[in-house]
Amino acid sequence: MIVSEKMKSVLVHYNQGLTLYKSRKFVEAKEEFKKALAIHPEDGPCKLYIERCDDYIADPPPEDWDGVYNMKTK
Repeated sequence: MIVSEKMKSVLVHYNQGLTLYKSRKFVEAKEEFKKALAIHPEDGPCKLYIERCDDYIADPPPEDWDGVYNMKTK
């Protein structure tokens, strides 16, 4: 499978965002996911992580957070 340069850029921003997210740096993570979306607007995982970042920016997870996102609605 050949990956385009465009998709490589998306993956770089996504992976940086995920690393920041797991480090509880939600504002910075959101910016990386937004950069990926600017390149590939249909990217579902980036959209999802932006929503989760927004949730955690508004209401941070507990100190013992293990990285798992608990859905608030069904």
